[in-house]
Amino acid sequence: MAAAIMLAAPPTTAAEVDDLRIGIVGAGKFGTTLARAATAAGYDVAISGSGPAGDIALTIEVLAPGARAATTEEVVRHADIVVLAVPAHRFRELPRELFGGKILIDAMNYWEPVDGADPELADARHGTSMVVQERFPSAQVVKSLNQLGYHQVEEHQRDKDAAERIAIGVAGDDQLAVRQVMRLVDRLGFDPVDAGPLKNGLFLEPDGSPIAATYSAEGLAKLIPTPRLNRDPVRAWSPRAGDEDRQREVASGRAT
Repeated sequence: MAAAIMLAAPPTTAAEVDDLRIGIVGAGKFGTTLARAATAAGYDVAISGSGPAGDIALTIEVLAPGARAATTEEVVRHADIVVLAVPAHRFRELPRELFGGKILIDAMNYWEPVDGADPELADARHGTSMVVQERFPSAQVVKSLNQLGYHQVEEHQRDKDAAERIAIGVAGDDQLAVRQVMRLVDRLGFDPVDAGPLKNGLFLEPDGSPIAATYSAEGLAKLIPTPRLNRDPVRAWSPRAGDEDRQREVASGRAT
């Protein structure tokens, strides 16, 4: 029998100890907003841009006080959970083994008007996060934090059990990694929804997905197949009128 969809952050077990450190690769609008939100949630945050740490130090000091500007290599050494928030057309610039042994949250969205033509991403039948996993085989890739634009992160953060808390999906093949990311999402002020295996990350991407839209945990769960089912994902609906501008904002917010 298939497991029920998990609509709340799982508690830690004796074998799990959450490390309240997080790394963010990508210092665009989304990356800096996430750094600010994570710092407010009690995380020790290191964030990198596309160049030397000094290039973004003043930006981070102003936009994400409490976070630390670092090189990408320093960010990876800093934390076991690293958020990849660069433009989707640039992740291949990073070394294949850079994130070895890390939980790598793929917060990117491929959006052709922003990223240009990329047949591998455009034709990714099981979602672009599967391409990211192939690029970084020694990491545990989890698709999450890609649904919202940078302004929505701050607008919709809510305390635990608050009314109108919105949901963020979490898809991954390693269940322990999924559990850790779900607890991160919860601490950031959102209801995490277990979206199943990594290929289900397709349901969280642009082209008719919950991208740039907001849902309750129950509402989002209805749009995602039952977790852990071994089935091929198919995009279940078409873009709605007006979605294009919101999708563009979500994608362009990852620019560095």
